[in-house]
Amino acid sequence: MSIFTEKYDPKNAKNKKIIKNNYDDIVYIKSFDELSLKKDLLKGIYNYGFEKPSAIQQCGIQPVIEGHDVIGQAQSGTGKTATFVIAMLQVIDETLDKLQGLILAPTRELAAQIQRVTDGIGTFLNISCITCIGGTNTSYDIEALRKGVHIVVATPGRISELMRLKRFPYQDLSVVVIDEADEMLSRGFIDQVTDILSYIDQNKSGNIVLAMFSATMPKEILALAETVLENPKRILVRSSQLTLEGIKQFYVNTENDEHKYSVLTELYETIEIQACIIYANSRKRVEDLAMKMTEDNHTVSFIHGDMPQKEREGIMEQFRLGSTRVLITTDLLARGIDVQTVSLVINYDLPSNYENYLHRIGRSGRFGKKGVAINFASRNDMNIIRGLEQFYQTQIQLLPESLIDVIEGNRKYIKCLYVYNKIDMLSIDQIDALSHI
Repeated sequence: MSIFTEKYDPKNAKNKKIIKNNYDDIVYIKSFDELSLKKDLLKGIYNYGFEKPSAIQQCGIQPVIEGHDVIGQAQSGTGKTATFVIAMLQVIDETLDKLQGLILAPTRELAAQIQRVTDGIGTFLNISCITCIGGTNTSYDIEALRKGVHIVVATPGRISELMRLKRFPYQDLSVVVIDEADEMLSRGFIDQVTDILSYIDQNKSGNIVLAMFSATMPKEILALAETVLENPKRILVRSSQLTLEGIKQFYVNTENDEHKYSVLTELYETIEIQACIIYANSRKRVEDLAMKMTEDNHTVSFIHGDMPQKEREGIMEQFRLGSTRVLITTDLLARGIDVQTVSLVINYDLPSNYENYLHRIGRSGRFGKKGVAINFASRNDMNIIRGLEQFYQTQIQLLPESLIDVIEGNRKYIKCLYVYNKIDMLSIDQIDALSHI
C-alpha cells in the first residue's frame, strides 16, 4: 500500500492511466487443499458449505496470502467475500491478541454480513471479529478494541471517528480490504477512505497488504486504485462479460407513476414468489410506495438509510427468515447483501448509473441460481434500457403476457430449495454461504 501524495481528481488526465489484467502470472488452484491453509481454517471452509473454490477464489486468495496488493473483480454472487475472508483468516496470527485485519464496507448491513461470514468460516480458529458501524454506541467499540480483537469490519465513518478519538489500534494491521471498491472510492466515501488509508500507511509498523474487490470497476476507479496499490495482482472483467448468467431481464412500459403502481400490484397479485426486492430511487419514494401498498392490503416491508440501526437489523432478519417476502428499498441493499431465496428483483425506478443496475439485479440469481429482473420504464427511460443493453452486451426483453410461465420455473426451483433448507440441518448463515456471497 502506498502513501497518497495528492487528492485524486477524476478530471486530471495524469490520473487516467488504466489498470489492465495481469492475472496470467497468477496461479489458479482447483481445490482449497492446494492453498496449504491452516488445518482449522480448511475445516471451517468445508463445514460452512463450500466444496470447491469459485473462479475468483481460484486466483484471488493466494496473492493476498503471499503479500501482494490485489484488485479483484467478479460477477455478483460468485464468492468475493469468501475470497478475502479466507485470505485474511490465513494470515492472521492467532497468538497475537492485536488488531491485524480491517475490512471497510459501504453499508452497515454489508458489514454485519461480512462479520457473519468471517465468524462462520473461522469457527474453528481462535480469531475474534467485530463490527464497528454507525448507529451503535462508540463506547462499545472502544472497549472491544481495548480488550483486543483480530479483525474489524467497519463503515468508514465509524473508523474515522475512532481515529479522531485516537482509539483505533492500527499499528499491527497487516491486511486491509476495501469491499465494493467502486462505491467506496466514489465521491460519497472517497475523502474518508483516503484519509483512513493515508493515516494507516504513514503510521504503520510493517508492510500492509491492500485488497480491493467489487463486481464493477469503472475506469475512473481503476485509475484511482493505481495511486493506492503497489504492483497489484489484477483480476478484472470487461463490462460485456459482467451480465449475470441465469437472470432473465425484462422491461415493462409504464406511462407514469400511477401506471407503475398498477403494474406493480398486478405483479404482486399474479406471481407467487418466495422473496422479492423492489428498488426505488429515494427514501421518500420507498416510504410512499410501502405505505400505499400497505393501505391496499399488500404485505410488504421497507428499509432505507434513515432508519434506526436496530430497526434495520430487525427488518433484514425477518426478510432472511422469510417472515416477509417483499422488501422495498433504496440502493442501500444493492450491494453484497445475500438472501438465498430472492428470485425476483423489480426496478420500480431505473438506477442512476449502469454499475448499480448490475448490483441490483445481482440480488437474485445468486451463484448461478435462476432469477428474474423486471424494469419499469417510461418512454423517456427507453434510452436507459438501450444503454444498459449496450454497456453489458445483453438483451432486456419486453415483458411477455405469459409472465407467470416466465417466473413459474424460478418459483418452483426456489421453493424446492427453500423446503430443502428447512428440513436440512443448515443454519441461516450457512445457507447464505452456499450462495458464495
